[in-house]
Amino acid sequence: MEFFLISLLNGVSYGLLLFMMAAGLTLIFSMMGVLNFAHASFYMLGAYFAYSLVAGLQWVPGLSRAAFWIALFVAPVLVGLLGALVQRYGLRRVHRWGHVHELLFTFGLSFVILELVQLAWGRVAVPYRVPSELDGTLFTLFSTNFPIYRGFMMLVSVLMLGGLWLLLTRTRIGLVIQAALTHPDAVQALGHNVPRVFMLVFGGGCLLAGLAGVIGGNAFVTDPSMAMAVGPIIFVVTVVGGMGSLAGAFIASLVIGIIQVMATGMNTSLATLFGRLGWNVTPDTPLYAIWSVGISQIAPILPYLLLILVLIFRPRGLMGTRET
Repeated sequence: MEFFLISLLNGVSYGLLLFMMAAGLTLIFSMMGVLNFAHASFYMLGAYFAYSLVAGLQWVPGLSRAAFWIALFVAPVLVGLLGALVQRYGLRRVHRWGHVHELLFTFGLSFVILELVQLAWGRVAVPYRVPSELDGTLFTLFSTNFPIYRGFMMLVSVLMLGGLWLLLTRTRIGLVIQAALTHPDAVQALGHNVPRVFMLVFGGGCLLAGLAGVIGGNAFVTDPSMAMAVGPIIFVVTVVGGMGSLAGAFIASLVIGIIQVMATGMNTSLATLFGRLGWNVTPDTPLYAIWSVGISQIAPILPYLLLILVLIFRPRGLMGTRET
């Protein structure tokens, strides 16, 4: 019971972090039809910008203790502005050549950002740490301590989800964005600047990725490989949830986060698991080497197995409206 509850909490916190990244990617794809291969790179930039801001503000009298909180608001905005500039002066110029050119543009941009990060901050991990006021135990469940920062990550993710829902459903700009998703020509005819809306949505999606980098970079690790570590998972979440569906991305993020965290903590093998179900696996069983592999060893590929199953049995994803 202890393992299940702690793994569930950790899985939910990881899943909410994935959703924070996948939400921006989902919005961008819904409106522009662009699979932004550089999305995880903006997540990485959020972490590095926050690290630089925290390190720089440590030398400013009176701001050292508030450095992380300042970075929490400033770094995502910087990433969002950078994303808006990329859309305005990059993606908008290649849009006339079709979505393939836009995809190739973002694919190349991810490598450019990676090289720039390595030039600016080096190839090794930087010491971006959890702030002291959030470094402790939130509560103890059985004999396991649940960190305050994990709870903080979950709180920020839930607040982001609520804010995004209110923006899209209760504000004028949200209504314009939703209308532009399906009827851009009609929105343009009503006098709204659709290219500007595209730019704002792309910048907002990058802002969400940058926010995830700020709160995820110090919880895990901030190094040049962090974008590659989470990039494929974000696309799995987007496809499993359904291309263009925020609700589907939310569900898929939680499912994938819980499955991966729980599988990582299981030391048993598939053969042992089958034995508990009454199916005895012996060395004479065909493919015994596969059944003897530990579940924790196959945890990294479980999201991709789920992706394959979804593409076979439900190509639109859990709550998608278009074919993937």
